[in-house]
Amino acid sequence: MGLTGGSELNWMEMTLQEFQSKLASKSPTPGGGTASAVALGQSAALIAMVSNLTIGNEKWKEGWQASESALEMANNTMDEAAILATADSDAFDRVMDSFKMAKNTDEEKQNRRNEIRNSTLHAAEIPYRTANLSLSILEQMKVLSLHANENAISDVGVAALLASAACKGAVFNVEINLNSLPMDYGVEMRENLDKINEKCRELSKVIMHNVKTRL
Repeated sequence: MGLTGGSELNWMEMTLQEFQSKLASKSPTPGGGTASAVALGQSAALIAMVSNLTIGNEKWKEGWQASESALEMANNTMDEAAILATADSDAFDRVMDSFKMAKNTDEEKQNRRNEIRNSTLHAAEIPYRTANLSLSILEQMKVLSLHANENAISDVGVAALLASAACKGAVFNVEINLNSLPMDYGVEMRENLDKINEKCRELSKVIMHNVKTRL
């Protein structure tokens, strides 16, 4: 299911200079979660380029099937990463808003506590999706790195580095949110984070080996 963001600031519609200026500002958004999603989008864009350079080129016919699959995944990932980038900022803003809720009565205090926890859990769920999406595109790169147009193999390497950074960066953002919640919140995410990190490491190692072999 897709995400919808309510922010007036769509990070993917900014120029690179505008986005970097916002990222460098004192404002807490955009932050690392948004930057991770943007990195994932850039990784996917590179994979789309490599796939397009492979498909239809007779010399690299063996890589056409892998490239077609990777291209479809890359196009979907670019769209989803753009949504996640904005959703991450929106989620953090919601957390900040929850801390501003009234706390004069016991009922208000309870409502505020519940909203803080629920919004913080939501703020963990967005980068969790970024991390898993990063793993999915790394899986595509594993085969692509073996058969794609060799003239663009360095771009596969850069794409893998970006996706790996996106995955690990997103996991950091999941952790910082979950660490402020009771242990019965986000149980599935807590259980899977180590597995995600390990899978990311394994895939990156295989892809880097394939890339270096073909350079």
